[in-house]
Amino acid sequence: MTDDTTPDTEETGPPEETRAGFVALIGVPNAGKSTLLNSLVGTKVSIVSRKVQTTRALVRGIAMEGAAQIVLVDTPGIFAPKRRLDRAMVTSAWSGAADADAVCLLIDARKGVDEEVEAILTRMPELKRPKYLVLNKIDVIARERLLALAASLNERVRFERTFMISALTGDGVDDLRRELATRMPLSPWLYPEDQVSDAPLRMLAAEITREKIYDRLHEELPYSSTVETDQWQVRPDGSVRIEQTIFVERESQRKIVLGKGGQTIKAIGQAARIEIAEAAEATVHLFLFVKVRENWADDPERYREMGLEFPRG
Repeated sequence: MTDDTTPDTEETGPPEETRAGFVALIGVPNAGKSTLLNSLVGTKVSIVSRKVQTTRALVRGIAMEGAAQIVLVDTPGIFAPKRRLDRAMVTSAWSGAADADAVCLLIDARKGVDEEVEAILTRMPELKRPKYLVLNKIDVIARERLLALAASLNERVRFERTFMISALTGDGVDDLRRELATRMPLSPWLYPEDQVSDAPLRMLAAEITREKIYDRLHEELPYSSTVETDQWQVRPDGSVRIEQTIFVERESQRKIVLGKGGQTIKAIGQAARIEIAEAAEATVHLFLFVKVRENWADDPERYREMGLEFPRG
């Protein structure tokens, strides 16, 4: 007679150990870092613009891969700094890379190695971290050129692996995410599982509005404009009233942002409101104001708000 109460002896292994760490994305302006960050995370966390040098602070996006949490640091584009704001951004980029557990150098495969990329390659050996070469925009370059570029870059710098991707279409991005997950140190997760960024919603909302300004005015407006979220009020019905101020450096720029009869600012507000509502998961009432703040790029307080260190001299 068989004993039907015999316990099931099939063993279940211990839960998979969790990993968590930081990965810095570095490269020249417009290499596609923000697009790649958004693709790795699976949602929008960083401003994407046709205008160069739009990422000013270290925006952290959080990607999950199995039991690994990858905290992605989207550094400002590295370029030859001319003004105080430029110097702060470049210093921020290199410090973010030095502090990370792994570094991804993103290069626009169409452009290849120009003076700015050359300057980064020269400094790469200073980073005593595992380094990955990520060739972006492979969908618009011949395979022979791509392979030749990869070979020449690997002769210059010791990369762990080379990834060929299209950040825009997502091609190759999953492979990169899986590799980065294996590089993360054993650690409890640093953020809740469902959190995608450590940037507060107020900051993200300001970034979204700033992106819409660039989308609409990238030819006419210099990038020395900034947006601050002044008020974030949750109303009894669950909707959010947001007031933001767009700061420009001259009255002529203020008129450009407003547009004839206020049409430009209205269009910017409508586009921003839709995306902010998605991020906040609430109905949003957005009110935009435009003010002239001369020489704001020389004000230490503005740098602190953007998470940058104010460069002296």
